[in-house]
Amino acid sequence: MYFFTKSLVIIIGSISLSLGINLFLTPYEILDGGVVGFALILHYLYKLKIGLMIIVISIPIFIIAWFKYRAYFFNSIHGLIMSSFIIDLLKPVRNLVQIDALYSAILGGILVGFGIGLMLRFQTSTGGTDLIAQFICDKTGINVGILIFFIDSIVIVIGGFLLSTSTFLLSIITVLVVGITTSIITSRA
Repeated sequence: MYFFTKSLVIIIGSISLSLGINLFLTPYEILDGGVVGFALILHYLYKLKIGLMIIVISIPIFIIAWFKYRAYFFNSIHGLIMSSFIIDLLKPVRNLVQIDALYSAILGGILVGFGIGLMLRFQTSTGGTDLIAQFICDKTGINVGILIFFIDSIVIVIGGFLLSTSTFLLSIITVLVVGITTSIITSRA
């Protein structure tokens, strides 16, 4: 039963993440942090598939996980593959919703944060820069949350520089909403 529940959570979380990205972030070139943010930058600049780029960018991270954090590897590989597949599968919904960019940044952040938070509640994730942050934390003792925030900030600054000021400002809002939503979903109330 636990395997069924976990599989269902990965599917629901991946759909939420994918809808957040496709319905609300991509129409306004808004970024999320981490690996998803880098994949979005590559999509906006070169029209590469977001899900496929998430997998490609994640390969070195998962190689590290295989050797250093085997449990993380097994807990994240399904989330990575499923969410990447669904992101590319749901690409056709990109122009279904047309709302103000600010609301789009907020709603996209809520859906992405909900998807990530739901998966984290069941000890799974989409992988990504969380592992890099954990690896640096283990070596330096710097708080993981601070490291993730730092990595996300770098992604947004790079994206803002390469794309636009609007991308930068809207992405800040999205990352804050993702963080808040993820925290709410993962808190044990």
